[in-house]
Amino acid sequence: MRICFLFNHDQPHQIAHSLPVALALATQGSGAEIIVATTNALLTHEVRRLCGNTVPAGVKFVQLGLRTAIARHLAKLVDPIAPAAKILVYRDNLDFFRSLDVLVVTEKTSLILKSRYHLDHLRMVYTSHGAGDRAIGFDAATSQFDQVMAAGPKIRDRWITETKVDPAKIWITGYPKFDLVAGEPKRLPMQHNGRPTVLYNPHPSPTLSSWYLQGRAVLDYFLSSDRYNLIFAPHIMLFQRKFVLTIDRFAIDRPGRIAAKYRAAPHIHIDLGSSASSDMSYTQAADIYLGDASSQIYEFLIRPRPAIFLNTHHADWEANPDYGHWHSGQVIPDAAALDAALDRALTAQPHFAKVQADMFAHTFDLTDAPSSQRVARAILKGLPKKP
Repeated sequence: MRICFLFNHDQPHQIAHSLPVALALATQGSGAEIIVATTNALLTHEVRRLCGNTVPAGVKFVQLGLRTAIARHLAKLVDPIAPAAKILVYRDNLDFFRSLDVLVVTEKTSLILKSRYHLDHLRMVYTSHGAGDRAIGFDAATSQFDQVMAAGPKIRDRWITETKVDPAKIWITGYPKFDLVAGEPKRLPMQHNGRPTVLYNPHPSPTLSSWYLQGRAVLDYFLSSDRYNLIFAPHIMLFQRKFVLTIDRFAIDRPGRIAAKYRAAPHIHIDLGSSASSDMSYTQAADIYLGDASSQIYEFLIRPRPAIFLNTHHADWEANPDYGHWHSGQVIPDAAALDAALDRALTAQPHFAKVQADMFAHTFDLTDAPSSQRVARAILKGLPKKP
Protein backbone atom coordinates (compact mmCIF):
# COMPACT_ATOMS: atom_id res chain seq x y z
CA MET A 1 0.00 0.00 0.00
CA ARG A 2 1.54 3.30 -1.16
CA ILE A 3 -0.05 6.43 0.34
CA CYS A 4 1.24 9.76 -0.98
CA PHE A 5 0.75 13.24 0.46
CA LEU A 6 1.18 15.69 -2.40
CA PHE A 7 2.14 19.36 -2.02
CA ASN A 8 1.90 21.11 -5.39
CA HIS A 9 1.75 24.88 -5.18
CA ASP A 10 3.83 28.02 -5.71
CA GLN A 11 4.00 28.68 -1.97
CA PRO A 12 4.12 26.47 1.15
CA HIS A 13 0.97 27.68 2.92
CA GLN A 14 -0.94 24.42 2.38
CA ILE A 15 1.69 22.11 3.87
CA ALA A 16 0.74 22.52 7.53
CA HIS A 17 -2.81 21.37 6.75
CA SER A 18 -1.83 17.78 5.98
CA LEU A 19 1.86 17.15 6.69
CA PRO A 20 1.02 16.35 10.35
CA VAL A 21 -1.33 13.66 9.01
CA ALA A 22 1.46 12.00 7.03
CA LEU A 23 3.63 11.86 10.13
CA ALA A 24 0.74 10.55 12.23
CA LEU A 25 -0.14 7.92 9.65
CA ALA A 26 3.38 6.53 9.84
CA THR A 27 2.79 5.71 13.51
CA GLN A 28 -0.47 3.80 12.94
CA GLY A 29 1.19 0.45 12.30
CA SER A 30 -0.59 -0.03 8.97
CA GLY A 31 2.50 -1.21 7.12
CA ALA A 32 1.80 1.32 4.36
CA GLU A 33 4.59 3.17 2.62
CA ILE A 34 4.10 6.88 3.34
CA ILE A 35 5.41 9.22 0.65
CA VAL A 36 5.59 13.00 1.01
CA ALA A 37 5.88 14.49 -2.49
CA THR A 38 6.71 18.11 -3.24
CA THR A 39 7.04 19.84 -6.60
CA ASN A 40 9.68 22.51 -5.97
CA ALA A 41 12.59 23.29 -3.67
CA LEU A 42 10.63 25.84 -1.61
CA LEU A 43 8.01 23.25 -0.68
CA THR A 44 10.69 20.67 0.09
CA HIS A 45 12.44 23.11 2.41
CA GLU A 46 9.23 23.89 4.30
CA VAL A 47 8.38 20.21 4.68
CA ARG A 48 11.80 19.56 6.17
CA ARG A 49 11.50 22.61 8.43
CA LEU A 50 8.14 21.55 9.82
CA CYS A 51 9.29 17.95 10.27
CA GLY A 52 12.41 18.93 12.17
CA ASN A 53 13.97 15.90 13.78
CA THR A 54 10.70 14.06 14.34
CA VAL A 55 10.29 12.08 11.11
CA PRO A 56 8.88 8.62 11.89
CA ALA A 57 10.38 5.56 10.25
CA GLY A 58 8.73 4.63 6.98
CA VAL A 59 8.23 8.18 5.64
CA LYS A 60 9.84 8.77 2.25
CA PHE A 61 10.40 12.20 0.69
CA VAL A 62 10.22 12.77 -3.07
CA GLN A 63 10.57 15.97 -5.10
CA LEU A 64 8.79 15.80 -8.43
CA GLY A 65 9.59 18.11 -11.32
CA LEU A 66 8.92 18.84 -14.96
CA ARG A 67 10.63 16.11 -16.95
CA THR A 68 10.09 17.27 -20.53
CA ALA A 69 11.67 20.25 -22.23
CA ILE A 70 8.35 21.44 -23.66
CA ALA A 71 6.78 21.48 -20.17
CA ARG A 72 9.69 23.43 -18.72
CA HIS A 73 9.55 25.93 -21.59
CA LEU A 74 5.80 26.40 -21.27
CA ALA A 75 6.04 26.86 -17.51
CA LYS A 76 8.74 29.50 -17.93
CA LEU A 77 6.50 31.46 -20.29
CA VAL A 78 3.20 31.16 -18.41
CA ASP A 79 4.12 30.92 -14.71
CA PRO A 80 4.61 34.70 -14.26
CA ILE A 81 0.86 35.05 -14.92
CA ALA A 82 -0.71 31.67 -14.13
CA PRO A 83 0.54 28.48 -12.46
CA ALA A 84 1.31 26.34 -15.53
CA ALA A 85 3.89 24.15 -13.76
CA LYS A 86 1.29 23.19 -11.18
CA ILE A 87 -0.81 21.56 -13.93
CA LEU A 88 2.00 20.20 -16.12
CA VAL A 89 3.65 18.31 -13.27
CA TYR A 90 0.85 15.72 -13.33
CA ARG A 91 1.41 14.74 -16.95
CA ASP A 92 5.18 14.65 -16.55
CA ASN A 93 4.97 12.28 -13.56
CA LEU A 94 2.17 9.93 -14.55
CA ASP A 95 4.28 6.84 -13.87
CA PHE A 96 4.76 8.00 -10.28
CA PHE A 97 1.05 8.67 -9.75
CA ARG A 98 0.13 5.32 -11.35
CA SER A 99 2.27 3.58 -8.73
CA LEU A 100 0.18 4.96 -5.85
CA ASP A 101 -2.82 3.46 -4.12
CA VAL A 102 -3.94 6.59 -2.23
CA LEU A 103 -3.24 10.27 -2.91
CA VAL A 104 -3.92 12.80 -0.13
CA VAL A 105 -4.17 16.43 -1.28
CA THR A 106 -5.09 19.85 0.04
CA GLU A 107 -6.30 21.25 -3.29
CA LYS A 108 -8.39 20.19 -6.27
CA THR A 109 -6.18 20.54 -9.34
CA SER A 110 -5.05 16.99 -8.63
CA LEU A 111 -8.43 15.73 -9.85
CA ILE A 112 -6.96 16.05 -13.33
CA LEU A 113 -5.41 12.65 -12.65
CA LYS A 114 -8.89 11.15 -12.90
CA SER A 115 -10.65 13.51 -15.32
CA ARG A 116 -7.89 13.74 -17.95
CA TYR A 117 -5.47 10.91 -17.24
CA HIS A 118 -8.02 8.30 -16.13
CA LEU A 119 -6.20 6.97 -13.07
CA ASP A 120 -9.43 5.41 -11.87
CA HIS A 121 -7.66 3.01 -9.50
CA LEU A 122 -6.22 5.88 -7.47
CA ARG A 123 -8.12 6.63 -4.26
CA MET A 124 -8.09 10.39 -3.70
CA VAL A 125 -8.51 11.97 -0.27
CA TYR A 126 -9.16 15.70 0.16
CA THR A 127 -8.12 17.38 3.40
CA SER A 128 -8.62 20.96 2.10
CA HIS A 129 -6.63 23.92 3.41
CA GLY A 130 -8.23 26.43 5.70
CA ALA A 131 -11.77 26.46 7.02
CA GLY A 132 -13.16 29.64 5.57
CA ASP A 133 -16.50 30.61 4.10
CA ARG A 134 -15.76 31.44 0.45
CA ALA A 135 -17.97 29.77 -2.14
CA ILE A 136 -14.94 28.37 -3.98
CA GLY A 137 -14.45 25.98 -1.06
CA PHE A 138 -17.85 24.49 -1.76
CA ASP A 139 -17.77 23.90 -5.51
CA ALA A 140 -18.83 20.74 -7.29
CA ALA A 141 -15.29 19.39 -7.64
CA THR A 142 -15.24 18.34 -3.99
CA SER A 143 -17.78 15.60 -4.69
CA GLN A 144 -15.33 13.89 -7.06
CA PHE A 145 -13.01 12.81 -4.24
CA ASP A 146 -13.33 9.35 -2.71
CA GLN A 147 -13.04 10.72 0.83
CA VAL A 148 -13.13 14.27 2.23
CA MET A 149 -12.06 15.48 5.66
CA ALA A 150 -14.10 18.25 7.29
CA ALA A 151 -12.73 20.39 10.09
CA GLY A 152 -16.18 20.56 11.68
CA PRO A 153 -19.94 20.63 11.10
CA LYS A 154 -19.93 23.95 9.21
CA ILE A 155 -17.82 22.53 6.40
CA ARG A 156 -19.66 19.19 6.39
CA ASP A 157 -23.10 20.80 6.17
CA ARG A 158 -22.17 23.13 3.31
CA TRP A 159 -20.49 20.31 1.39
CA ILE A 160 -23.69 18.28 1.63
CA THR A 161 -26.16 21.06 0.81
CA GLU A 162 -24.18 23.16 -1.68
CA THR A 163 -21.71 20.72 -3.22
CA LYS A 164 -23.82 17.57 -3.07
CA VAL A 165 -21.01 15.53 -1.54
CA ASP A 166 -22.20 12.09 -0.50
CA PRO A 167 -22.39 12.26 3.33
CA ALA A 168 -20.80 8.80 3.46
CA LYS A 169 -17.60 10.31 2.01
CA ILE A 170 -17.29 12.98 4.74
CA TRP A 171 -15.35 12.42 7.94
CA ILE A 172 -15.24 15.14 10.61
CA THR A 173 -11.66 15.12 11.85
CA GLY A 174 -10.74 18.54 13.25
CA TYR A 175 -7.93 20.79 12.02
CA PRO A 176 -4.44 19.22 11.78
CA LYS A 177 -2.73 22.59 11.48
CA PHE A 178 -3.63 23.29 15.11
CA ASP A 179 -1.44 20.32 16.10
CA LEU A 180 1.59 22.44 15.22
CA VAL A 181 0.69 25.22 17.67
CA ALA A 182 2.22 24.76 21.11
CA GLY A 183 3.22 27.02 23.96
CA GLU A 184 2.84 30.76 24.32
CA PRO A 185 2.60 32.90 21.16
CA LYS A 186 5.91 34.37 20.08
CA ARG A 187 5.95 38.14 20.29
CA LEU A 188 7.78 40.35 17.80
CA PRO A 189 10.51 42.71 19.10
CA MET A 190 8.40 45.77 18.24
CA GLN A 191 5.69 44.54 20.59
CA HIS A 192 7.85 45.38 23.59
CA ASN A 193 6.64 48.97 23.14
CA GLY A 194 3.38 47.94 24.80
CA ARG A 195 1.07 49.07 22.01
CA PRO A 196 -1.78 46.82 20.85
CA THR A 197 -0.78 44.99 17.66
CA VAL A 198 -3.09 44.80 14.65
CA LEU A 199 -2.69 42.09 12.01
CA TYR A 200 -3.74 43.27 8.54
CA ASN A 201 -4.36 40.13 6.47
CA PRO A 202 -5.94 40.97 3.09
CA HIS A 203 -6.95 38.28 0.61
CA PRO A 204 -5.34 38.16 -2.87
CA SER A 205 -8.54 37.97 -4.97
CA PRO A 206 -9.30 41.30 -6.71
CA THR A 207 -13.04 40.64 -6.26
CA LEU A 208 -12.74 40.18 -2.49
CA SER A 209 -9.60 41.87 -1.22
CA SER A 210 -9.46 45.25 0.46
CA TRP A 211 -5.85 45.69 -0.65
CA TYR A 212 -6.35 47.08 -4.15
CA LEU A 213 -8.80 49.83 -3.12
CA GLN A 214 -7.79 50.64 0.45
CA GLY A 215 -4.58 48.79 1.33
CA ARG A 216 -2.19 51.71 1.17
CA ALA A 217 -4.63 53.91 3.05
CA VAL A 218 -4.57 51.28 5.80
CA LEU A 219 -0.76 51.32 5.82
CA ASP A 220 -0.77 55.15 5.92
CA TYR A 221 -3.10 55.11 8.92
CA PHE A 222 -0.77 52.89 10.91
CA LEU A 223 2.34 54.69 9.66
CA SER A 224 1.11 57.87 11.34
CA SER A 225 -0.26 56.13 14.43
CA ASP A 226 1.38 56.45 17.82
CA ARG A 227 -1.15 54.03 19.38
CA TYR A 228 -0.84 50.76 17.45
CA ASN A 229 1.70 48.36 16.01
CA LEU A 230 0.93 46.76 12.66
CA ILE A 231 1.78 43.36 11.28
CA PHE A 232 1.14 43.47 7.54
CA ALA A 233 1.01 39.80 6.53
CA PRO A 234 -1.34 39.39 3.58
CA HIS A 235 -2.33 36.04 2.11
CA ILE A 236 0.91 34.53 0.85
CA MET A 237 -0.28 34.66 -2.79
CA LEU A 238 -1.05 38.40 -2.91
CA PHE A 239 2.48 39.45 -3.87
CA GLN A 240 3.57 36.19 -5.53
CA ARG A 241 3.16 37.54 -9.07
CA LYS A 242 3.06 40.96 -10.73
CA PHE A 243 -0.61 40.40 -11.45
CA VAL A 244 -3.21 38.48 -9.48
CA LEU A 245 -5.63 36.50 -11.63
CA THR A 246 -8.73 34.75 -10.30
CA ILE A 247 -10.85 32.38 -12.37
CA ASP A 248 -13.79 31.52 -10.09
CA ARG A 249 -15.01 35.09 -10.72
CA PHE A 250 -12.68 36.31 -13.43
CA ALA A 251 -10.66 39.33 -12.36
CA ILE A 252 -7.12 40.60 -12.68
CA ASP A 253 -5.28 43.32 -10.80
CA ARG A 254 -1.80 44.43 -9.86
CA PRO A 255 -0.79 44.40 -6.18
CA GLY A 256 2.09 46.83 -6.79
CA ARG A 257 5.01 47.42 -4.46
CA ILE A 258 5.42 48.27 -0.80
CA ALA A 259 7.04 51.68 -0.29
CA ALA A 260 10.22 51.88 1.75
CA LYS A 261 8.61 54.26 4.27
CA TYR A 262 6.39 51.45 5.55
CA ARG A 263 9.27 49.01 5.87
CA ALA A 264 11.34 51.59 7.77
CA ALA A 265 8.70 52.30 10.44
CA PRO A 266 9.78 50.71 13.74
CA HIS A 267 6.20 49.82 14.72
CA ILE A 268 5.30 48.14 11.39
CA HIS A 269 6.34 44.59 10.53
CA ILE A 270 5.91 43.55 6.89
CA ASP A 271 5.97 39.94 5.72
CA LEU A 272 4.87 39.22 2.18
CA GLY A 273 5.48 35.50 2.19
CA SER A 274 7.77 33.89 4.75
CA SER A 275 6.73 30.72 6.57
CA ALA A 276 5.64 32.88 9.51
CA SER A 277 2.88 34.39 7.36
CA SER A 278 1.14 31.02 7.09
CA ASP A 279 2.14 29.01 10.19
CA MET A 280 -0.10 30.99 12.58
CA SER A 281 2.79 33.02 14.03
CA TYR A 282 1.00 36.28 13.35
CA THR A 283 -2.54 35.18 14.11
CA GLN A 284 -1.18 34.09 17.49
CA ALA A 285 0.86 37.25 18.14
CA ALA A 286 -1.75 39.90 17.20
CA ASP A 287 -4.25 41.54 19.52
CA ILE A 288 -6.68 42.67 16.79
CA TYR A 289 -7.45 41.17 13.37
CA LEU A 290 -8.08 43.37 10.32
CA GLY A 291 -9.02 41.68 7.07
CA ASP A 292 -11.60 40.83 4.45
CA ALA A 293 -11.99 37.30 3.06
CA SER A 294 -9.09 35.23 4.35
CA SER A 295 -9.85 32.00 6.22
CA GLN A 296 -7.06 32.93 8.64
CA ILE A 297 -9.68 34.75 10.70
CA TYR A 298 -10.77 31.33 11.99
CA GLU A 299 -7.21 30.50 13.03
CA PHE A 300 -7.07 33.86 14.80
CA LEU A 301 -10.25 32.99 16.70
CA ILE A 302 -8.62 30.06 18.45
CA ARG A 303 -8.48 32.76 21.16
CA PRO A 304 -11.40 35.25 20.97
CA ARG A 305 -10.08 38.75 20.23
CA PRO A 306 -11.38 41.83 18.40
CA ALA A 307 -11.80 41.60 14.64
CA ILE A 308 -12.54 44.25 12.01
CA PHE A 309 -13.46 43.67 8.34
CA LEU A 310 -13.14 46.05 5.40
CA ASN A 311 -16.13 45.96 3.06
CA THR A 312 -14.47 47.89 0.24
CA HIS A 313 -16.58 46.16 -2.43
CA HIS A 314 -19.87 47.11 -0.76
CA ALA A 315 -20.94 43.49 -0.47
CA ASP A 316 -24.45 42.71 0.68
CA TRP A 317 -22.98 40.37 3.24
CA GLU A 318 -25.25 39.89 6.25
CA ALA A 319 -27.31 36.96 4.93
CA ASN A 320 -24.55 35.59 2.66
CA PRO A 321 -22.81 32.48 4.08
CA ASP A 322 -19.67 33.37 2.11
CA TYR A 323 -19.25 36.25 4.57
CA GLY A 324 -20.20 34.33 7.69
CA HIS A 325 -16.93 35.29 9.39
CA TRP A 326 -17.88 38.98 9.24
CA HIS A 327 -20.37 38.39 12.04
CA SER A 328 -17.39 37.94 14.36
CA GLY A 329 -16.45 41.62 14.38
CA GLN A 330 -17.08 45.13 13.15
CA VAL A 331 -17.57 45.72 9.42
CA ILE A 332 -16.38 49.07 8.07
CA PRO A 333 -16.39 50.55 4.54
CA ASP A 334 -12.87 51.94 4.32
CA ALA A 335 -9.68 53.00 6.09
CA ALA A 336 -11.26 56.33 7.09
CA ALA A 337 -13.42 54.39 9.55
CA LEU A 338 -10.47 52.58 11.11
CA ASP A 339 -9.80 55.01 13.93
CA ALA A 340 -13.32 54.82 15.32
CA ALA A 341 -13.48 51.04 14.84
CA LEU A 342 -10.24 50.54 16.74
CA ASP A 343 -11.51 52.79 19.53
CA ARG A 344 -14.59 50.55 19.79
CA ALA A 345 -12.68 47.28 19.49
CA LEU A 346 -12.20 46.52 23.17
CA THR A 347 -15.57 47.83 24.33
CA ALA A 348 -17.38 45.92 21.58
CA GLN A 349 -15.51 42.67 22.20
CA PRO A 350 -17.77 41.36 25.01
CA HIS A 351 -20.64 41.36 22.49
CA PHE A 352 -18.59 39.53 19.84
CA ALA A 353 -16.82 37.07 22.16
CA LYS A 354 -19.82 34.75 22.40
CA VAL A 355 -20.40 34.94 18.64
CA GLN A 356 -16.74 34.14 18.01
CA ALA A 357 -16.75 31.16 20.36
CA ASP A 358 -19.88 29.76 18.72
CA MET A 359 -18.47 30.26 15.22
CA PHE A 360 -15.20 28.60 16.18
CA ALA A 361 -16.98 25.59 17.67
CA HIS A 362 -19.18 25.26 14.57
CA THR A 363 -16.12 25.46 12.31
CA PHE A 364 -13.74 23.16 14.21
CA ASP A 365 -14.63 19.89 15.88
CA LEU A 366 -11.67 19.57 18.27
CA THR A 367 -11.25 16.76 20.79
CA ASP A 368 -8.55 15.52 23.15
CA ALA A 369 -7.20 13.43 20.26
CA PRO A 370 -4.89 15.36 17.90
CA SER A 371 -6.64 16.14 14.63
CA SER A 372 -3.78 14.68 12.61
CA GLN A 373 -4.27 11.33 14.33
CA ARG A 374 -8.02 11.49 13.63
CA VAL A 375 -7.42 12.12 9.92
CA ALA A 376 -4.84 9.32 9.76
CA ARG A 377 -7.29 6.86 11.32
CA ALA A 378 -10.05 8.01 8.98
CA ILE A 379 -7.87 7.41 5.91
CA LEU A 380 -7.16 3.84 7.02
CA LYS A 381 -10.76 3.13 8.03
CA GLY A 382 -12.01 4.50 4.73
CA LEU A 383 -9.95 2.14 2.59
CA PRO A 384 -12.08 -0.34 0.63
CA LYS A 385 -12.31 -3.71 2.29
CA LYS A 386 -10.35 -6.44 0.57
CA PRO A 387 -12.49 -9.29 -0.77
